[in-house]
Amino acid sequence: MRLALFSPWPPVRSGIADYARDLATGLVNRHEVDIYVRSAEERADHALPRVQRFDAHDFPWRHARSPYDLVIYQLGNSAWHDYMWPYLFRYPGLVVLHDGALHHARAAALLKRQRDDDYRAELAFDHPRLPREAAELAITAFDGPVYYDWTMLRAVVISARGVGAHNARLADQLSAEFPGVSVDHLAMGIPATSSSAADAAAVRSRHGLPGDAFVIGAFGGVTPEKRIGPLLRAAGVVRRYHPALRILLAGSEHSHFDVTAEARAAGVLDLLTVTGYVDERELAAYLGAVDVVSSLRFPSAGETSASWLRALAAGRPTIVTDLVQLADVPTIDPRSRTVVHSRATLAPEAPVAISIDILDEVHSLVLALKALASDASLRQQLGSNSLQYWRAHHTVAHMVEDYERAIARTSALPAPVVTLPAHLRSDGFEHARDLATSVGVTLPDGWQ
Repeated sequence: MRLALFSPWPPVRSGIADYARDLATGLVNRHEVDIYVRSAEERADHALPRVQRFDAHDFPWRHARSPYDLVIYQLGNSAWHDYMWPYLFRYPGLVVLHDGALHHARAAALLKRQRDDDYRAELAFDHPRLPREAAELAITAFDGPVYYDWTMLRAVVISARGVGAHNARLADQLSAEFPGVSVDHLAMGIPATSSSAADAAAVRSRHGLPGDAFVIGAFGGVTPEKRIGPLLRAAGVVRRYHPALRILLAGSEHSHFDVTAEARAAGVLDLLTVTGYVDERELAAYLGAVDVVSSLRFPSAGETSASWLRALAAGRPTIVTDLVQLADVPTIDPRSRTVVHSRATLAPEAPVAISIDILDEVHSLVLALKALASDASLRQQLGSNSLQYWRAHHTVAHMVEDYERAIARTSALPAPVVTLPAHLRSDGFEHARDLATSVGVTLPDGWQ
């Protein structure tokens, strides 16, 4: 098949960009794949010579000249995906949702362009039972946790030929909320991740981490949602028992979160190293340099954490927040040391991580860190189980196999007929018609 894939692409600093490259690597063996991106920087990448990259603005004429069998949109809750929205409704395809909410990015995209009325109309369409006055919260710059409750998914989901989600819980939720929409669960696949002892040692040396230190690592943006604050507070307690404790945050800092102030307040500033952005090519060495990976998250939009899966692929023991999308992953509750979420209907699986109850967060983190710091056999067993779990569920081969099924099914489905808010029905020629009208010429609707 001829496939058009809309996605961020390396060297964009987005996990979805790396994911898209891994996906395309698997799909090109059976399909012709063209990538549509937003920047010249992304088009210049030469990592996959068999995959051509084009400016998204070239898609309409290329598709008109030689139609694609299916358009695939990799859609997430960030500004990297804003450029896709004009195409989603004009060229329906398979929309792969990397988040179970799009409100943060969509509100920002509309409101920063003073499109307040479009935001009001879209929120009302997506959430018809919501009081109309609710839109004014965002318009007046309130962007708190309610954004997670108002997902702004409806227009995207009901306009798509098919929808994909990376965890079964989100797929089930979408199927229940939007009956009649074709929804596929697509495993998120991560390439094998390994590093040499020398590479890991070099990372420690580079950041002044002693070889005998017990290092907790967290990967990705340094934000409150990664529960960095509670992790630092727990570390402030655990250091009394394990003086060799160190904390490595491998990711970029953000202006809305002062990690230095948080660490100082927790009494662990002297234990903290913040690396800034880490290139994907160095991630394996950084994962090898830490003893435990913190993959905490709250609030959550139902996303599947690629950074957590990379830690599993590297065979690292991990700590996760006990979220609904992980309800089928066997984990250890640090308070009771018992396995939770072992799937009764399937063959029991060994625990993959230690899970933290968000209502008992710091206390549970203290227990988890103390157990992991003092028990090398626990770390070894969790690391081994992690690797087995990745091999069984999250390789790139698993992902490509799921995509093949979804592509075959979705490509056979017609585009749905839906009535959307006026700003989502735009055909792109309004400005041309306005210019023509100004000189006394009338162009028909749909003129191209």
